[in-house]
Amino acid sequence: MDRNQWFTEICEEGGSAFSMKIREKLHNEQTPFQRIEIYATEWFGNLMVIDGFVMLTARDNFIYHEMMAHPVLFSHPSPENVVIIGGGDCGTLREVLKHGRVTRVLQVDIDERVTRLAEEFFPELCVSNNDTRADFLFEDGIAWMQAADAGCADVIIVDSTDPIGPATGLYTEEFYRDCHRALGNTGILVQQSESPLFHMDIINPMRKRMRSTGFNDVQTLFFPQPSYPSGWWTATLAGKQLLSETYRGQDAGHSHLQTAYYNAAIHQAALAAPEFFHKALD
Repeated sequence: MDRNQWFTEICEEGGSAFSMKIREKLHNEQTPFQRIEIYATEWFGNLMVIDGFVMLTARDNFIYHEMMAHPVLFSHPSPENVVIIGGGDCGTLREVLKHGRVTRVLQVDIDERVTRLAEEFFPELCVSNNDTRADFLFEDGIAWMQAADAGCADVIIVDSTDPIGPATGLYTEEFYRDCHRALGNTGILVQQSESPLFHMDIINPMRKRMRSTGFNDVQTLFFPQPSYPSGWWTATLAGKQLLSETYRGQDAGHSHLQTAYYNAAIHQAALAAPEFFHKALD
């Protein structure tokens, strides 16, 4: 944050930056894993920053959290057991628990302080934390997945930070192989996959690794995310079966979920990839 009260995240690889006007700094701590800062902004509500990178704002997080949860859940024929790797702010958990078919959600995040600070500064994201279907483990998600029982999950959601530092292991072939084993026969994995404008060098290898570890269908969702680099973001789905065959379009179309961004038309539109994306895939 500069002396004029602007917080700026510089995206070196994109040659760009995004700034928010700050009212005050609310919290700052170094956990055993990362530095977490909380700011009150002029227009984006509270802002969480981890190791200098924007994690979420109160104003626009609903887009990301809804797109991480609802497309994958409506793409599974009967999503009952869900595992969230990361997601410590609990916004994705809140969205998952809007689905009545879900009977259990296990959230595995290495840093408990993210969740405790979300409860304090983003309570709207944590309204479902006491849901009896929700369980929390504060440990290494990579190690947990390595030890997970075969077929224990219907859906795995990897709601992680950027692929740097401890999160690098969440983008490896070994991790995707462990996820594939932990999923049932109709299981689906979804992972946030960065900006299509700036990070094709992340998205393309990710898709290749998902396919090489046994997933039969890989699709990337596109959606706006104003406070992330380029303002355009993705999540990538990997299914053991063809996702078009397991998608419950009628359920999505007649859903009474309380959402601000997601609906059945958005789901279908988000799967439409621009031409440069197709051409960039090997």
